[in-house]
Amino acid sequence: MSPASPQPPTSERETRVTRISRSQRIAGSIAVAALLATGVSTLSAPSAGASPTTATVGAQALALSSNQHADLLRAAAAGTAGTAGELSLGSKEKLVVRDVIKDANGTTHTRYERTYDGLPVLGGDLVVHTAKSGSVSGVTKATKATIKVASTTAAVKPAAAQQKALSAAKSAGADKAATDNAPRKVVWAATGKPTLAYETVIGGFQDDGTPSQLHVVTDAATGKKLSQWQAVKTGTGNSEYSGKVTLGTTKSGSQYQLNDAARGGHKTYNLNHGTSGKGTLFTDADDTWGTGTPSNAQTAAVDAHYGAAETWDFYKNVLKRNGIAGNGKASYSRVHYGNSYVNAFWDDSCFCMTYGDGSGNADPLTAIDVAGHEMSHGLTAATANLNYTGESGGLNEATSDIFGTAVEFYANNASDPGDYLIGEKININGDGTPLRYMDKPSKDGGSADYWSSGVGNKDVHYSSGPANHFFYLLSEGSGKKTINGVTYDSPTSNGSTVTGIGRDKAIQIWYKALSTYMTSTTNYAAARQATLKAAGDLYGTTSTEYKAVGAAWSGINVK
Repeated sequence: MSPASPQPPTSERETRVTRISRSQRIAGSIAVAALLATGVSTLSAPSAGASPTTATVGAQALALSSNQHADLLRAAAAGTAGTAGELSLGSKEKLVVRDVIKDANGTTHTRYERTYDGLPVLGGDLVVHTAKSGSVSGVTKATKATIKVASTTAAVKPAAAQQKALSAAKSAGADKAATDNAPRKVVWAATGKPTLAYETVIGGFQDDGTPSQLHVVTDAATGKKLSQWQAVKTGTGNSEYSGKVTLGTTKSGSQYQLNDAARGGHKTYNLNHGTSGKGTLFTDADDTWGTGTPSNAQTAAVDAHYGAAETWDFYKNVLKRNGIAGNGKASYSRVHYGNSYVNAFWDDSCFCMTYGDGSGNADPLTAIDVAGHEMSHGLTAATANLNYTGESGGLNEATSDIFGTAVEFYANNASDPGDYLIGEKININGDGTPLRYMDKPSKDGGSADYWSSGVGNKDVHYSSGPANHFFYLLSEGSGKKTINGVTYDSPTSNGSTVTGIGRDKAIQIWYKALSTYMTSTTNYAAARQATLKAAGDLYGTTSTEYKAVGAAWSGINVK
């Protein structure tokens, strides 16, 4: 970004570029029936002879306020015993209200789960449809079978059910399969005769890297697997930079939202070229998002949402960190910021990432490494909180470049293979060149390759150069090499040859240093000490890794 360009607030962290600017029961009493029928203001009932269009509108669900919805839920819950009686349920069965929907014509649809002798009945849910008059117009059941089992005492132990579930998950190709909760006893009524069973939920990751919540149901008398299903559902997105990708989405009513419940509830919003507020949460009717071109507003959202998911997974699986702040809570993303805004930034105050659409609104800054970069500013804020100025500012920026690069390699996306180039997909310079180069930072025309006493005087996006170079040397070593089709030739300040220890180890060392030994004022010399301490802790002070850290720092003139 040029010095004269408008700047976002100072709490925001930018991916800045060289020279160019860079988100719904049956009533047990008349009173309850009356509430369900009239408790919410409705549209007028269609008059006789009303057109089909008007009649259809009357059947549409009303938008209920939180209080209105809560009132309906309370009314339905108060009448569950009466409703169960009217439905002629067994003496051991009870209803639990799950949701109430009210139509514009006054009809209510109350959804219940069932229990049997205190146990959840899987596949026993039902919906009671009540007319505005309070009369039941119909009941929709998940099963027509009578809910009853001979005994609720299990012959199989919970541990056996858990092992069966783990085996099922592994057979499905799950990675890092583990039981999320102890197996719970249930009545399985979804298929055939109701059966006493166990339900076990297995976490970990699916074979394509998607988080897993595999529900496995096993017979409590024989141990036989009765059913299994994946609770984590994904939508399909056509991104601009990463091809066709899976997305964590949530269905709300008839619409899907870019709301990734499996990753802390990360949401992606459309600022529609505004510059304040959250914007509007992206929704879609068929859960297929974007077209792969920037002219479709969803496309940038696909890239941003996907990048956030990959970053979350990287933190969880590689850094063993539960979200940016380690508390399992997600940030959110905003896209289409401003008009032709050639930048992307992290803002601590909103705990969010924001992306511009690039020059001419043609190249949104939403590639994987940029998403990883921005979220990692939040990571730095939650750990070392490196001051965003001077050498510590350069280290702050470099940390985001390092983890952004690591996320790109972690994603292992054929449309955007991992490399040591920053922002190579977003054409930020207008000529197809990357934003930054880690093997030889000075190739961007402003970054420093090596440390010098004046490096802290540079813009933080350029004083980040030596640390980026250190990470490259530690990962890959000096000299010429080709990785994923990209050719590198990394020099050293003293002509020495540095042998890399691999990116995975380099990442662990940098993260431990950042989260354990760096502070807000850490400069390059202190970063050297922090990474040496981290390497010593992880691999020992006489290890190859420890020595490589020292050699890589020497290679950029930090001793």
